[in-house]
Amino acid sequence: MSSSLLAEPWLRGVAANRAAPSEVLLRLLAPQGRAAWMALCQERTLPPEVVEAVLAHPEQTVRRAFARNRHAAPEQRGRLVDDPDAFVRASLTAGPRPRLSRAEPLPDDVLEILLTTRDEHHRDQLLSADEIRQELAFSGQIRASFHRRMLAHPNPVLRAQAAGLWLWLTPGQRDALLADPDPTVAEAARDHRRILDPAAMEAELPERDCHARNLLLISYAVSHAVAEQCLAERRDLWSLARNPHTPGDIVARLAHDPDPDVRKQVAARADLDPPLLAELAQDPDSAVRARAQLHPLPRTWPQRAAIDRVFGHAVENVGAVGEMFVEPGTSWYEACAASADPQLRRVAATCPLLSAELVHRLAEDADADVRHLLAFNHPLAPPALVLDAFIAAPRQRPYLLTLPRLPRTGLDHLLDHDDPDVRALAASDAGLAQPPVHLLADPEPSVRQAAAANPRLPLDLVSALLNDPEHAEGAAANPNLAADRLHELLDLCELPGAATR
Repeated sequence: MSSSLLAEPWLRGVAANRAAPSEVLLRLLAPQGRAAWMALCQERTLPPEVVEAVLAHPEQTVRRAFARNRHAAPEQRGRLVDDPDAFVRASLTAGPRPRLSRAEPLPDDVLEILLTTRDEHHRDQLLSADEIRQELAFSGQIRASFHRRMLAHPNPVLRAQAAGLWLWLTPGQRDALLADPDPTVAEAARDHRRILDPAAMEAELPERDCHARNLLLISYAVSHAVAEQCLAERRDLWSLARNPHTPGDIVARLAHDPDPDVRKQVAARADLDPPLLAELAQDPDSAVRARAQLHPLPRTWPQRAAIDRVFGHAVENVGAVGEMFVEPGTSWYEACAASADPQLRRVAATCPLLSAELVHRLAEDADADVRHLLAFNHPLAPPALVLDAFIAAPRQRPYLLTLPRLPRTGLDHLLDHDDPDVRALAASDAGLAQPPVHLLADPEPSVRQAAAANPRLPLDLVSALLNDPEHAEGAAANPNLAADRLHELLDLCELPGAATR
């Protein structure tokens, strides 16, 4: 077959080849290697000299791909913080792909630059500094601890931004911002103080249904007039039932609302008095009863939020939970781990700080959801448990594939699994008792590609597969191919650099 028809699969395969030396990978950065740039720069680890070449590459496509490389250290990606291209900086702030519930945080000095840069620092205006900061805010790359440090940061720009966390701040922290010697910080604090002013909220509440209206009604202080209007119109009652600032008498009325979803939200509140909680624990609706009985008093709002991450959701839709600004103490999660209620043990399984003893206990839990949540969230989860979660939770596989504790060997028993993702994982096992030759005819391309890349295949078979369009990419990724053979493939793709070998 013509090498021109095989060029792109060869390029992508060589880019993915874990045994390819730096001099091979560097050739892929030539303009003729564009088809390999995504696989090379975003989807694998890179040797230091290749990282340097990528960071200095003239094409923004290369730098943007590396900015979203989950395998690159945050310190490496963070070097793009001053990139002259706004889209590269936006890719850095958007975070690695696939975007998962947990991302490694960017270094503090990188965050400080991103959070304080003004538009005039860069000549391009395709994206504003504010738009780039918005990407960062939702990327999971800022630890809650960094947000807390912003409160006393020497840079007043960061202290002013910390005022945006008003709902999560203590009274003392709010007072410190209001009394800040820098007028911009104090002004920002006064502006955010309106969040807890019911009259200000009432004045700013949009009449139409929209995100802004829902945000105000679910988080900000609520006036009696607004609450009464919502009750009269039977509108936004779910939001009011969740809002920590809803007046107590309104909460009591919502506890008797005909809608069980509203009553269930009331039953989860941290500020319920015992008689009202006891009444909801006897509610005619089973879901309301379950939520009321799950979490005894006293409660805290962070505890409620931790439960809400899990309660009533299919575990496959939960996966690895993200960090909250205020997490419950580890001792509370430990108490949940000892609960007779599997829902609370599921909550415990989301805590990555549990002791090894508790991890061992939860790994043997009778509830499969407890075991799988532990696999998603705890660094000490047994490898066999992580593999079990991979098989049971297809939606979480992109995340689980990033975990070093997911087994990559000993997978012979999964070679003929019904699920192609599982077969592909098994087909890549370098320790198989026999080469996965039969999977080269699998109906799924991902399985065929994984089988062709398996180092257990005989080299003569790999060489033959290089000329088969269905297997060329996987074969080019096979680590048994010598560097000279990889160079020959790039020569056939007309990439420069052959004469320097």
